[in-house]
Amino acid sequence: MTSSTSADSTRDRIVTAAGAEFSRHGIAGARIERIAKAAKTSKERLYAYFRSKEALYRFVAERELAAVAEATRMDPTDLPEYAGRVHDYFMRHPDHFRLMNWGRLEFPGSGAAPDDPTHETVRRKVEQLRTAQEAGHLDPAWDPIDILVFVNQIAMSWAGQLDLVQAAADQVRDPSLAARRAAIVAAVQRLFPATAGNADTGSS
Repeated sequence: MTSSTSADSTRDRIVTAAGAEFSRHGIAGARIERIAKAAKTSKERLYAYFRSKEALYRFVAERELAAVAEATRMDPTDLPEYAGRVHDYFMRHPDHFRLMNWGRLEFPGSGAAPDDPTHETVRRKVEQLRTAQEAGHLDPAWDPIDILVFVNQIAMSWAGQLDLVQAAADQVRDPSLAARRAAIVAAVQRLFPATAGNADTGSS
């Protein structure tokens, strides 16, 4: 094994261990000692790759953001099914949902750098939605940022709170996961109906 391969392996172990640690404990509650131990390395080696706990979290979160975008692929002409894919992703990965939420809670949005990947993703998707409006695929009366936020919030409605279905018990008509997904898709369809065919709006 070359030194480069070894370094890559160590870095990958650190990132994997950090993802699990941040998901469980948040950023303030995460401990570098536990991350290093889980990654089978030392604190000193960890800090050689990442200058601080916050820098490590940002790296992990940026990688997760890219994974979500790749898995869900927003299509402005079919926002209901996009919402379904977002729902599916976070239902399969509840730890990833917690990981992203910790960042929103502990890092104020105003403190992000201008080239923050989250901001870049938001700007790109808002532009896709605006282009879809201009092409007649979405109601132009909506502000594109409202569309993006509303669709994402509806899509993640059940992530992390399926216990509410159990709490409602026999008041729930259909307690299945499929029913929850169908409700999300139907809600987005009522707000932002899918249009026939797909426009070239640069899905991502």
